Amino acid sequence: MDHYFIDSLFHRVRPKTVFDCSSFGAYSFEEEFERIHSTNYLSFIRVMEEVAELGLSAYIHAGSSSEYGLNASAPAETDVLVPNSHYAVSKAATSQVITYYGKVRGVPVVNLRLYSVYGAYEDSSRLIPVLCKQSLDRKLPIFARSDVSRDFVHIDDVIAAFADAALRMCPEIAGESFNIGTGIQTTFTSLASLTKHLFGIQDEPQFSPGAGRAWDVENWYANPEKAGKILGWSAKIRLEDGLVSTRDWWKRYLVNTDFSKLTKKQHPRKEKNSVSAVVACYKDERAIPIMHERLVSVFHRLGLDYEIIFVNDCSPDNSAEVIREISARDPHVIGITHARNFGSQSAFRSGMELASKEACVLLDGDLQDPPELIEDFVRAWRSGADVVYGRRVKREMPVLLEACYRGFYRLFAAMSEVPIPKDAGDFSLMDRSVVYWMLQCEERDAFLRGLRAYVGFNQVGVDYVRPERMFGVSTNNWVKNIGWAKKGIFSFSRMPLHFLTAFGGVATVGAAVLAVASIVIRLLFPQSTPQGITFLSLLVMFFGSVTILGLGLLGEYIGKIFEETKARPAFIRRNLIVRGVVKPAELRKKIQ
Repeated sequence: MDHYFIDSLFHRVRPKTVFDCSSFGAYSFEEEFERIHSTNYLSFIRVMEEVAELGLSAYIHAGSSSEYGLNASAPAETDVLVPNSHYAVSKAATSQVITYYGKVRGVPVVNLRLYSVYGAYEDSSRLIPVLCKQSLDRKLPIFARSDVSRDFVHIDDVIAAFADAALRMCPEIAGESFNIGTGIQTTFTSLASLTKHLFGIQDEPQFSPGAGRAWDVENWYANPEKAGKILGWSAKIRLEDGLVSTRDWWKRYLVNTDFSKLTKKQHPRKEKNSVSAVVACYKDERAIPIMHERLVSVFHRLGLDYEIIFVNDCSPDNSAEVIREISARDPHVIGITHARNFGSQSAFRSGMELASKEACVLLDGDLQDPPELIEDFVRAWRSGADVVYGRRVKREMPVLLEACYRGFYRLFAAMSEVPIPKDAGDFSLMDRSVVYWMLQCEERDAFLRGLRAYVGFNQVGVDYVRPERMFGVSTNNWVKNIGWAKKGIFSFSRMPLHFLTAFGGVATVGAAVLAVASIVIRLLFPQSTPQGITFLSLLVMFFGSVTILGLGLLGEYIGKIFEETKARPAFIRRNLIVRGVVKPAELRKKIQ
């Protein structure tokens, strides 16, 4: 999980109680050991660093009885941990981290070591869901060895344990771990017998030594005395009652439901209701407060949950301080400051990486992209569009310059190898699925409007008139505009190379024909000789110029390859601004 996303989330929401159920590696098919440790251990440390100063009332972490590993037979919380898998190691390490933050740093955090939790919504590959589904057909699943035992605790009891831990939180229990299980040792033989009795099954159970996970041990059950003494918690739901209620849930919600016959009214889709606005800012000190005011007005009118990410691309004016002041007043505002000017494409990408909402809107900070158009964007998005882009039907600029812009977009669309919308800039709304795939395109010299077209999805345009800058003068000029044109064409078209190949072929054929014609003329008319140095000079100059042009085009493509192979970061964040506090960016790679 990204550090900046965690930071932004906790500082915006400011929770008082957190129930952390994140985990990876508990299932046999989750074998990526690096991801297991990153998710269960490293990410947890980053979360603790963020919440340590938030003044939480309670942070309840879902640990695992797997922490005990080989020492799994009714261990006390003080017994030695002997983890026997990457998952067990990661969870055991996390429990030590919890001890440190609770006992040393004073964070109100505890660890609940959960045993075999079962109930509604459990993953269908697990034992109890398989048992419930098989029992509906009057059958039994194949169990592991008959003498293997587990401690089955119902999800309702586990929820009660989380609530009790939060309510009993105090400095004395911070950093502690608690076993959450029934304390009852249930063998698979007795589980099979109970299932047969409850559901009237005649089949005899089958046992397979190969069933289960590689790290499973024979006897795995809890000693819940500490949870009872300190938290006042104990399991209330008997296994027979829990099995009946779980089986009824599966029957009611999954087995007897024909999802293909559900109408839209019966199975409504939650309305898309949150947007991240990413604003690229350079020399926009005076425009930023107006942009903020107009964006907030639009989002409130639409009733949207929102965040506004201002990316200060090392602007030489006072933009950073303006963003800091706004973020101090509005917790929905996040600021990013780059170490130097990397350009608008890198600024947008920097903000897109931190965007956490269901859709992302890209805007230039100079107010040439009218925030009020977002209302039309959102309507189209809610109607099913994945990308809604602004189409500039008119620009408030000199006629010649506007004609050049229009000409470029038509030339670019004709030469591009993917369908490119005409007159569409970066101003757009993109669903988070589109943002995800755009971020997978790790080009250093990115052309976002081209990448947006490349990833596909359902895209629609909304017409608007693009006004002039409200303040100052444009930072673009003819040289930069030509650079933009080259960036787009050389990123998404090989047409120049195709033209060179075609011209070379035609020239070769022409030269051969000319050579044959010259030989024939010489043989038929021995006295004739070519006349005119001017023609020869022009011919040499023409092919020389074409050669130089070809070398230049090849150089442009080779230059792009060179830039990509250097693999330099597309941008460098100097700091992050949250709630008016400027925090230095971490010097580490982003973890996906």
